[in-house]
Amino acid sequence: MAEQSFDLIVLGGGPGGYVAAIRAAQLGMKTAVVEREHLGGICLNWGCIPTKALLRTSEINHLLHELPAFGFAPVEAKFELDKVVKRSRAVAKQLSSGVAHLLRKNKVTVFDGSGKLAGKQTLAVEKDGKPVATLKAPHIILATGARARQLPGIESDGKLIWSYKEAMVPPSMPKSLLVIGSGAIGIEFASFYRNMGAEVTVVEVLPRILPVEDEEISALAQKAFEKQGMKIMAGAAVKGVKKGSNNVTVTVEAGGKTQDFTVDRVISAVGIVGNVEGLGLEGTGVKVERTHVVIDGMCRTGEPGVYAIGDLTGAPWLAHKASHEGIICVEAIAGLHPHPMDVRNIPGCTYCRPQIASVGLTEAKAKEAGREIRVGRFPFIGNGKAIAMGEPDGLVKTVFDAKTGELLGAHMIGAEVTEMIQGYVIAKTGELTEAELMETIFPHPTVSETMHEAVLDAYKRVIHF
Repeated sequence: MAEQSFDLIVLGGGPGGYVAAIRAAQLGMKTAVVEREHLGGICLNWGCIPTKALLRTSEINHLLHELPAFGFAPVEAKFELDKVVKRSRAVAKQLSSGVAHLLRKNKVTVFDGSGKLAGKQTLAVEKDGKPVATLKAPHIILATGARARQLPGIESDGKLIWSYKEAMVPPSMPKSLLVIGSGAIGIEFASFYRNMGAEVTVVEVLPRILPVEDEEISALAQKAFEKQGMKIMAGAAVKGVKKGSNNVTVTVEAGGKTQDFTVDRVISAVGIVGNVEGLGLEGTGVKVERTHVVIDGMCRTGEPGVYAIGDLTGAPWLAHKASHEGIICVEAIAGLHPHPMDVRNIPGCTYCRPQIASVGLTEAKAKEAGREIRVGRFPFIGNGKAIAMGEPDGLVKTVFDAKTGELLGAHMIGAEVTEMIQGYVIAKTGELTEAELMETIFPHPTVSETMHEAVLDAYKRVIHF
């Protein structure tokens, strides 16, 4: 089997890997991607994209049950689950095919198989235990992503206890389910199933749900979820599960008391672990900590010529972080001197109902950092567009440095906030102060006006509340 030489090899075709490969090709590098399963990775095939298709269906289902509020006669809303799932899978397939097209367009060579380091500047590719190719390149980027973490004794079995994969392709709609974990993945599935009619219980071991979000936003989210009929148990731990023929009894401990819940299905959403196994890292300078590869600001590992990006390198586990790291990594290899990743400027979005989005420091984290702060708030009930849309529940919150006017953080809950957060991300990246934000003209009527008012409120200049 002849060796094939490239300028750059990317191991993994997810949102970090394929973006890195395309940018490398743009910069004139002969580039290869090695992918063992799906171009587009977990995000496109089993994460970000298909879940948004499901959540869109659940939003429509919710609206169909709210028709009288908009002047329509009520209808008996029914859905066909197999078609709901089929649409979600079709969206993922369409975009995966699109990635393949982009790689072909940019003359990136794709190898179908698993890869592992096999000496200096060498990657061995195999498929089903058989060798496919031996690739050589001075630069190899590891972009193998991560997988769902399994709790001992509560491992997903594909039938009664689901991981995100099974939760995306249910053969039938459970009447009741329990979600373990209230991060973005857990809450999005809880929101989908609740809006499709299932009884949902969420169990979170930490004192509050959505623990990475601002505490005020978390509290508003819990209030909204409970209003929808969800049962939220924060500061609670799953102590055991007992499987029946077609249900699961879950023992939950909270406040020193235990309680049993019998549900049709359980979704485990308790974090992820990096895919570091089988990469040939043994005997290299690549350092692994808590299942994630350690990198510097330019995505370099401890092994010369070997880099790592995306979920493999740790939190935040976000597709857009992976893509941006891919760009940084490739441009550094090309000698373009990109800026290192600033995690404070990475937005986070949760596509539940109501949506949640944030960037930068929470109010508590800003205080912990010793910053003197000014906090602004503006509720959706003061916004004409939100009221007209029938979405009056929401809040935009801003956190500024009181001395310099630097925007330290922004936190939002409500309709379409995942689309709006980018305004604050641009402001933070561009190092704008409260002055520029207050002088910015926001179009009327839009929900984005709440962003302007939340800035004004931090400086005692709010107009509409």
